[in-house]
Amino acid sequence: MGNATISATIRPEEAAHFGKLAADWWDPKGSSAMLHRLNPVRLGFIRAAIDAHWPDDSRGVRPLAGKRVLDVGCGAGLLCEPLARLGGMVTGVDAAAENIAAAVAHALGGGLDIAYRHGDLAALGLGQFDLVCSMEVIEHVADKQAFVAALAACLAPGGLMVLSTPNRTAKSRLLMVEGAERLGLVPRGTHHWEDFVTPDELRDLLAGAGLTMGTPKGIAWSPLTGLTLSDDLALNYICGVTAG
Repeated sequence: MGNATISATIRPEEAAHFGKLAADWWDPKGSSAMLHRLNPVRLGFIRAAIDAHWPDDSRGVRPLAGKRVLDVGCGAGLLCEPLARLGGMVTGVDAAAENIAAAVAHALGGGLDIAYRHGDLAALGLGQFDLVCSMEVIEHVADKQAFVAALAACLAPGGLMVLSTPNRTAKSRLLMVEGAERLGLVPRGTHHWEDFVTPDELRDLLAGAGLTMGTPKGIAWSPLTGLTLSDDLALNYICGVTAG
């Protein structure tokens, strides 16, 4: 559900896998259907995190007005576009050129001014951002510490980072890998369970880059409610991160 963007960490087969899905990314009933269901849940967490982090700077429907926003492993822009509508000056980075092409085309069609860049995050020299997001990406990189360090370098002083990733549990193996992929809910080869990161592991990775992880919130699934924010971290989780 995302792509690595660091030359030292990128797995070419991962970029190729997601690049092949680019043309279908914006189809809510296509191969990225699960991302379309996940996106509103992630956005709900992000909006609450924005309001909590900048409580004196609320702008109603445009809380990111005047703020630089970076989405790393942006795919075809599913998260970039709503972040732009929240007022952010958004940059999206992805390892797959096909994804960036699809993102640019879709943003133009929607009249959104989003800067999309294909390449290695550490080599692009994009500067620092008030909000840095990376959703379902860290589980796809080989050198996770190097990836987190690159994210940290992009976070402006006083900024906010939001990360989400699957947890490495028996439940995630059963539902996300053996279940969802076999049932066709996500494309085969999307997930490699052994690369999933536990909350404790992510906390240590972030600490190694001088970052502090906030209390994670689970993203749970049930047949009745679908995907929702939850106290259950067993499947997937999302967290706010700050410097220091």
